[in-house]
Amino acid sequence: MTSTLLNAITAASRNEPDSGIISAVNHGIGRADIIPVWSGECNMPTPEAFCRPAIESLLRGETFYTWQRGIPPLREALARYHTRHYGRPFDAENFFVTSGGMQAIQTIVQMIAGAGDEIVLPTPAWPNYAGHMRLSGARPVEVLLDFANGRWHLDLDKLFAAISPLSKAIVLNSPSNPLGWTASLDDLKAIRDECRKRGLWIIGDEVYARFYYGGTGETRAPSFLDICDTEEQMLLANTFSKNWAMTGWRVGWLQAPKALASAIERIIQYNSSGTAAFLQQGCTVALDAGEDFVAGQVAKARSNRDLVAASLREHPQIRFELPKGAFYMFFALDGMRDSLATTLRIIDEAGVGFAPGGTFGPGGEGFLRMCYLRDPKRLEEAMHRFGKWLKTSKPS
Repeated sequence: MTSTLLNAITAASRNEPDSGIISAVNHGIGRADIIPVWSGECNMPTPEAFCRPAIESLLRGETFYTWQRGIPPLREALARYHTRHYGRPFDAENFFVTSGGMQAIQTIVQMIAGAGDEIVLPTPAWPNYAGHMRLSGARPVEVLLDFANGRWHLDLDKLFAAISPLSKAIVLNSPSNPLGWTASLDDLKAIRDECRKRGLWIIGDEVYARFYYGGTGETRAPSFLDICDTEEQMLLANTFSKNWAMTGWRVGWLQAPKALASAIERIIQYNSSGTAAFLQQGCTVALDAGEDFVAGQVAKARSNRDLVAASLREHPQIRFELPKGAFYMFFALDGMRDSLATTLRIIDEAGVGFAPGGTFGPGGEGFLRMCYLRDPKRLEEAMHRFGKWLKTSKPS
């Protein structure tokens, strides 16, 4: 019966591999002895200041269908937020509220690519990009970033050589999940110019833009918004999850040219029929009043990054680049051939929950990923446990 049922669904949904992150989580979740650093979120609940407006909205009875594009106050707040951080005016009509950053990415892919189309994607990368492309019938063309001499490097010549007549877009996630690698402004300009020349879409994922450890006074990473017009062939996905500790809220946004508004609204209608209005009320307050919280999050991430780096440097079998952005450490472990098997063993034997590097696509096997936006004391204990494991065990 099982095989009959599986054969009755699409090959894409049947054959899509499991997420190694979810495999790790399912293996260890609910165990009190585990210190989890497998998922990309902080250890803090959403601040009460952001929750209170959502609660009050619920109590006011704002539980009905609402604007498919997002409530006007939130879209206006998004415009204000971008104006503050990018130093030029933005229009609310360029912003569309989605049910998480993942729905923003789904909307982008559904809108620009279909069966047989290709999207060029640097890798290792968050697996949800390639997964959704495959489920939609599009083909991810994965271009390996080079890891040499302890540094990640995106070879632009190799990236552009991967473009074919079937290509619809280049995706760039910067700062990167899982690498922490961050594109320079020159990288972004080169990708912009190539996309303009080839008539390709720029798909930007700048979810971790605020988690940037650049020079003094820099509060965000270099962005396509520094060099592109909002009305050109550019689609940017983002989320409330990371900056404002709202992963469970599942609210994100898509920034797009105004000419696409009706098409985006239709896709949102058919996929989710909009995002709950009461959630959007909390997100509006987070944008307008959450700067101190975000600054605290970034400071904590920077300090924790340095704590983790100091611990990993004690072990000669580990290689990594100190991340310039995001809040992940992606490190190579000499002798590891099966990152998922090793991850599950570390959960069982050391009580620490990493994510297996192999789930992040070509170039990821041989690495483990950890999220270091955690309580510093628990993070220190996790590194202590892992260090003891390394001294007595060999990776799979």
